[in-house]
Amino acid sequence: MRLFTVHAPAPRPASALLPKSAPAPVLLAEGFCLSAALFGSLWFLWQRLWLEAAAMLALSLAAGQLPDPFAAPALLALHLLAGFEARDRLRARLARRGRPLQGVVAAPDLESAWFRLAQQRPELIRSLP
Repeated sequence: MRLFTVHAPAPRPASALLPKSAPAPVLLAEGFCLSAALFGSLWFLWQRLWLEAAAMLALSLAAGQLPDPFAAPALLALHLLAGFEARDRLRARLARRGRPLQGVVAAPDLESAWFRLAQQRPELIRSLP
């Protein structure tokens, strides 16, 4: 079983003055992000995490300037840290953009997670356009 965090704007009460459609929820898997660990700054750029990409690039360049026995372990540690922190950085960006954490869903895959979300929190799914 995997855990998926659900990020969506808070459900609005039904009203004639408010639009009925809202942005769709985002399901984000928990755990280590292998692609962020392998590609580092490029992954952060792809996800539009500009500050994180700049920090990763600066730290990679600084680690490359270390003496030979320390450079490789420092780069490895930096990339492992990027893999462990990548999804948390995505969650923080979603929260900054008005999609705070609305819940957690446990499911074996993404499709099942959407199904369980519809069972647990139907008010979030009803807001789909």
